Amino acid sequence: MRHGRSEISLSLWKQKEWRGRWLERGISGPKNNTQKLPTNDSKNSTTHDKFLDGLLASGFDESTCLSRYQSHLYRKPSNHKPSPYLISKLRNYEEFHKRCGPNSRAYKIAMQKITTLSSKTHHHQHHHNDNVDAAKCKYLVWTPANGLGNRMISIAAAFLFAVLTDRVLLVRFEADMNGLFCEPFHGSTWILPMNSPFWNHENVETYQSIVLAKVDKARNLTLDQLLLPYVLFINLQHTKEDPEIFFHCDHNQEALKKVIVLIVQSDQYFVPSLFMTPSFSHDMNKMFLEKDAVFHHVGRYLFHPSNEAWGQISKFYDAYLAKADERIGLQIRVFRPTFTPQQAVMDLLLSCATSNKILPEVDTRNPAGTTASNVGRNNHTLKAVVVASLYPEYGENLRSMYLKGPTITGEVIRVYQPSHEEKQKFNDNVHNIKALVDMYLLSLCDVLVTSSLSTFGYVAQGFGGLKPWLLYGLVSNETHFPPCLRDLSPEPCYHFPPQRQCNGNPKEHFATSFPHMFECKDYYRGVKLGDGVVH
Repeated sequence: MRHGRSEISLSLWKQKEWRGRWLERGISGPKNNTQKLPTNDSKNSTTHDKFLDGLLASGFDESTCLSRYQSHLYRKPSNHKPSPYLISKLRNYEEFHKRCGPNSRAYKIAMQKITTLSSKTHHHQHHHNDNVDAAKCKYLVWTPANGLGNRMISIAAAFLFAVLTDRVLLVRFEADMNGLFCEPFHGSTWILPMNSPFWNHENVETYQSIVLAKVDKARNLTLDQLLLPYVLFINLQHTKEDPEIFFHCDHNQEALKKVIVLIVQSDQYFVPSLFMTPSFSHDMNKMFLEKDAVFHHVGRYLFHPSNEAWGQISKFYDAYLAKADERIGLQIRVFRPTFTPQQAVMDLLLSCATSNKILPEVDTRNPAGTTASNVGRNNHTLKAVVVASLYPEYGENLRSMYLKGPTITGEVIRVYQPSHEEKQKFNDNVHNIKALVDMYLLSLCDVLVTSSLSTFGYVAQGFGGLKPWLLYGLVSNETHFPPCLRDLSPEPCYHFPPQRQCNGNPKEHFATSFPHMFECKDYYRGVKLGDGVVH
């Protein structure tokens, strides 16, 4: 509970806040507070599978997480099917997590064991292999960095790393992450207990320090001969240096098996690095037959909006998007708003949308819609546009433009902007819920336009399995030509991949060395997974 409100009163307060925002824009809000499932024929099709083709497990109390088994009603069936091997790995992991996760007997034993071992080796923190070989449960503790989009893509990567290395994933969620997601694993929790000795990692030895101080100086690129600590911190945050430092190399991964608790802090989608690692690549390729659907599967498996967030998503969809013939998502991220004129961003967006027939132009010669060109026109297709931006002006300007007159195609355009926070807020729970709602609504669209380098957009396109139209960055505040291009994959970009090969030699273009890996369209240094085909 937040702000001293009960769950029910908070829900009612949120509904009033949303209704007030809609009314301010001349839009009528939902008629009542009763949540109804979609009723149009496409959503009731028997082709829909609430278990997402076996991706999700059964057995959950559906009332505690409505989105888990209702989300399929709000989007088209996915063209990407999870492999039988992935499904098998997920079911096995769920049993492992239940056996070793918080509140289990094995977890308590493991925590007592490592506390005892650590106290015995306080002045000499490195252990011998037999201590770890006896550990039945090992852990990967994810710690947050940067905004919600960064957090979600890095959690997805951390989860796969945990699956590959037989570790239990525990996430360190602070107050700003409370109430966003349902528990993904049946019969257990993925939340790191607040009384855990690993909540604070300030005094934990780091992977980077060991590699740099003990490996490079010895002119030996492996950790094999070192006695590693029981607990180790790995920083995989973005930096122009090389934060990864041989993390993708088998010899170091073999050594990391000796560590009972790995604490990972990352804001990156380092999944491509897992494909680069020889000992992981076989499993990764068997789990993900379609390389452009890794986050699509893992994201839909892990991130189920809480009932509070799902209530906002479903009500908004039912009120404004359900009856549209086509849903268009526009995600506008401005990284330097002080130096970027809003009109320049609008010009870029409209140039992209109109030149690629995503949105029609307004018929300025015929504001009343009565010229010969419109006589007899029967195209009354309704397009609903969802604008996701921190700034209200983009949604308002677009909406005003389409209220001025008919479109040259006769299509009817309705524009909605669920939220506008003015600036990105950190350590703010309400802000994160609004961000999650916006991401999810974008993912329910048929066509998506996103901003370069935005992890917010990456999450939306991954959820929806959508290849977005990617806006180019402005050059001297002028529209690039072409203003956008179709991305090759729904996968997030890994902005800062490894800079060195496992033998220590520099490597500039990892994308050319691995199948199904390409240079990111929005960042030349990044790599992303895909099939290489733009549809």
